[in-house]
Amino acid sequence: MAKKKRPGSTNRVRIIGGRFRGRLIQFPDAQGLRPTSDRVRETVFNWLQFDLHDRRVLDLFAGSGALGLEAASRGVAEVILVERAPGVAEQLVRTVEQLDAEQARVIRDDGLAYLRAHPDETFDLVFLDPPFNQDLLQPAIRMLHDRGQLNPGGQVYFEMPVQQPLPELPDGWVIDRVREAGDVRFGLIKSA
Repeated sequence: MAKKKRPGSTNRVRIIGGRFRGRLIQFPDAQGLRPTSDRVRETVFNWLQFDLHDRRVLDLFAGSGALGLEAASRGVAEVILVERAPGVAEQLVRTVEQLDAEQARVIRDDGLAYLRAHPDETFDLVFLDPPFNQDLLQPAIRMLHDRGQLNPGGQVYFEMPVQQPLPELPDGWVIDRVREAGDVRFGLIKSA
């Protein structure tokens, strides 16, 4: 007989490095919410370790906040976590307050709507880990490029289902690294 899951029993991830190392991030059940695994986050932050200090970061489809809060833990100047689900965004606000992560700001909005509404905001690093079933990765990449919202030399981290082809990139953007973990493909894109 399968063991029945206690409500909320697995709805947490641990920050793996930096100032908040070992602290738990809790998140509610929400459709499409799939936190980046510890193993993947460790790989990504090993890739980024020398490119974080004093950077301006956008976690566009924040979900649990694991990526953005991990970046905050490791010394970024500012991280904006955008999440449209009300309950998930409310939990993110509580988590930011509990961590006393003064450089983190939670915005309750749709990711693409946020980019449209803030055309003058630019970032050094953008995390794109949208719900897999909503086809948001390609439009987000295109919008970041077309609106000039990724600073020159900036990076985009992406997650996507392994069975989908890699995203088409704008001129001057290249996939710097890519890996697979289970059914997830993840990587870094660099801008010119």
